Amino acid sequence: ATTARELGRKSLAVNLSDIAAMGARPVATLLSLALPADAEDAWTAEFMEGYRELSARYGAALVGGDTTRSAGGITINVTAIGRAPDAHVKRRDVVFVAGELGASGAGLRDILAGRYDTPLAAVHRNPEPQVGEGAWLGARSEVHAMMDLSDGLASDLGHILDRSSAGAEVELSLIPVAPGSDLRTAACGGEDYKLLLTADPPAA
Repeated sequence: ATTARELGRKSLAVNLSDIAAMGARPVATLLSLALPADAEDAWTAEFMEGYRELSARYGAALVGGDTTRSAGGITINVTAIGRAPDAHVKRRDVVFVAGELGASGAGLRDILAGRYDTPLAAVHRNPEPQVGEGAWLGARSEVHAMMDLSDGLASDLGHILDRSSAGAEVELSLIPVAPGSDLRTAACGGEDYKLLLTADPPAA
């Protein structure tokens, strides 16, 4: 259900989201592709066009990588490099959400049900990294830790709490649920790529 162009864009977007979660701006990427012998040139060209479009949007130059043949299937590996003042970098030492959750999970549900052309299915296929938001939050001293919600709120919050030897109470009614989704999907679904952060209580 995902086009080659969408897959190229998504391959980069999910990595730019990690850069955003550190309070940095992307500057360069490395892309390695392993393609089967029967891979079509048109598919590869579309994949690279999707990758190029998002690279240009955020000024992240493709500076290297590799292309090899695979025994079967396609393997995609992306390394994203970002830059930020050291004082702005948000490390995952200690953990709040920058947007509505659950749209991607609801979109995956649509795709699995054969509904490929819904707005939520498009959200799932075309994630939007919060690069601008990450850089802005990264410059704020009251923000202590930040990461992107790739695995879902329940899972990613648990990772931060484990690392911090801390606990948390979550008021379910305050979780921002995307239109067309539901609370369970917003809390437990993945691939929303919104930013999860911790900040001083006065800033919350």
